[in-house]
Amino acid sequence: MAKRDYYETLGVAKNATDEELKKSYRKLAMKFHPDRNPDDKSAEEKFKEAKEAYEMLSDAKKREAYDRFGHAGVDPNAAGGGGAGGGGFADVFGDIFGDIFGQGQGRGGGGGRSNVYRGADLRYAMDITLEQAAAGFATDIRVPSWDNCEVCSGSGAKPGTKPKVCGTCNGQGAVRMQQGFFSVQQTCPTCHGSGKVIPDPCTACEGVGRIKKSRTLEVKIPAGIDSGMRIRLTGNGEPGVNGGPAGDLYVEIKVKDHAVFQRDGDDLHCEIPISFVTAALGGKIQVPTLHGRAEIELPEGTQTGKTFRLRGKGIKGYRSSYPGDLYAHVSLETPVRLNDRQKKLLRDFETTLQDPKHSPQSKGWMDKVKDFFQ
Repeated sequence: MAKRDYYETLGVAKNATDEELKKSYRKLAMKFHPDRNPDDKSAEEKFKEAKEAYEMLSDAKKREAYDRFGHAGVDPNAAGGGGAGGGGFADVFGDIFGDIFGQGQGRGGGGGRSNVYRGADLRYAMDITLEQAAAGFATDIRVPSWDNCEVCSGSGAKPGTKPKVCGTCNGQGAVRMQQGFFSVQQTCPTCHGSGKVIPDPCTACEGVGRIKKSRTLEVKIPAGIDSGMRIRLTGNGEPGVNGGPAGDLYVEIKVKDHAVFQRDGDDLHCEIPISFVTAALGGKIQVPTLHGRAEIELPEGTQTGKTFRLRGKGIKGYRSSYPGDLYAHVSLETPVRLNDRQKKLLRDFETTLQDPKHSPQSKGWMDKVKDFFQ
């Protein structure tokens, strides 16, 4: 089941202040706390849902990422931190309440196993031309990546040393607190749930065990792709934590504006300027397409705005069986910067057009105006 919007979960607006977030979360947590609702799975799930939403939105950086990219923009590694990061559960209730579900969404807990998390998804925005979108192509992109530190072999400890069992939780990754009728399990504040501490961290990776690099990936853009579509490169996101699976990389496509064509689904539209003489006398004109030139026959007396349809001259969409059409819209171009002789010729020519048969649209329009004012 897809996650609910964090703001909807807490019942606040997207511009809610930190104090409003805290107040709403405190109210929900008190209402759905498992100790107040024993054996109520629905209340337990609502409590966990509210807790996760508050932990993400109370952290300024995570909130900014969530506002931009939704759930895909939130680093899942931070979900296991419990009270270690800013704005966790304990930040609202103090030491009485710990993180009762201290292992968050990890597969671990108090059994001594480290939290296992899927890596975060990554997003890569790619601008392509209309021609590239229509034909498809392959290209290489460079994306950020995390590789195991070669100095410490991914352990995070300085060569010659090893991580040690956390003395606070004895390697369990969580500590249990008792106060009154509350018995809560909280993510260990010392090791942040890993069950281990690194007394002498590796200087190359600063104890993280990974080093940020960049790598090159080949992306195949299918023919007919359109703006807003995404290509998923499975397993090419950030690596998982403690053996968890890697996230995915999403390549988001934006087709750049074209100088000649406008795309509408699988169809293309273009404007064809023609002269007054060509419109009046008709004739053949050349029309551009993505695959060369095409020819259309203009009838005599073609009016501006007339549209000609060229079947199959559009784009064959990514999921389409047949290509779309090309619509050529005729636009009458009025001559400019006329000299005196040209102006006289036009005035003389206009005197020969007094017969209404030469201007059927004007006659019909004037008749409608007369009827309107009667």
